[in-house]
Amino acid sequence: MAITAQMVKELREKTGAGMLDCKKALQETDGDMEKAIDFLREKGIAKAAKKGDRIAAEGLAAIKVEGNDAVILEVNSETDFVAKNEGFQTLVQELGSHLLANKPSSVEETLGQKMDNGATVEEHINSAIAKIGEKLSLRRFEIKTKTDNDAFGAYLHMGGRIAVLSVLEGTTDESVAKDVSMHIAALNPKYVSRDEVSAEEIERERQVLTQQALNEGKPENIVAKMVEGRLGKYFEDVCLLDQTFVKNPDQKVRQFVESKGATVREFVRYGVGEGIEKREDNFAEEVMSQVNKK
Repeated sequence: MAITAQMVKELREKTGAGMLDCKKALQETDGDMEKAIDFLREKGIAKAAKKGDRIAAEGLAAIKVEGNDAVILEVNSETDFVAKNEGFQTLVQELGSHLLANKPSSVEETLGQKMDNGATVEEHINSAIAKIGEKLSLRRFEIKTKTDNDAFGAYLHMGGRIAVLSVLEGTTDESVAKDVSMHIAALNPKYVSRDEVSAEEIERERQVLTQQALNEGKPENIVAKMVEGRLGKYFEDVCLLDQTFVKNPDQKVRQFVESKGATVREFVRYGVGEGIEKREDNFAEEVMSQVNKK
């Protein structure tokens, strides 16, 4: 498979490894991006890549809570300037209210639903586009429910660049749930607990760590023990309850939550634009194209 400059660039952004190392990794793995990441990690050249770490689009994430229902949503714009526009912020709130009232199952379903003004959601967004002058889109949302005995943790960071909605059972103290959400915003765990990590993911990580240790020249008879120790560190990176609580480094999140008589049922964390490739315009080419039109 031909290795393109774009593939090398993408691997560099995901791993922080050098250009030549990235090119070699892609050649060795026949262009498979995930295998190339593992190859670099086994050589000790790259850290584990977290998908979606790069913020590559503008807009806002928001949370709306009404009683035992809550919605977290992301609405994208082309520029950060528009994300601060009052009209855009109003649109985000209107969409949040509609989602809570109608509880659609997908973005596609949402766009076809009628709003209070008689227009479909898609038409309403298009109307905002006409006024604001930028492409706007409802990217994603999740609706959560709880009982009277539970608490929502709603937290917005940097005015909506990151949004976290957590659901805690066993407590009605919203401040406790919000503290958990604040932690999630900061450390970005993928799972609540180890139980949620698939056997396949654990085995893949074990293989990478094993090869990494062997490549470091560690004796084979101690590699297995080392790998289990490093797996524990991996769980601390990806599992909320295993992480050190940001507001009290002497506690794990599990200990903090248990001290409040609560359990974390689930959480959703949105980072605006994560996973979206931002368009990269070549300014020189753009100028030349305009010159050539004249």
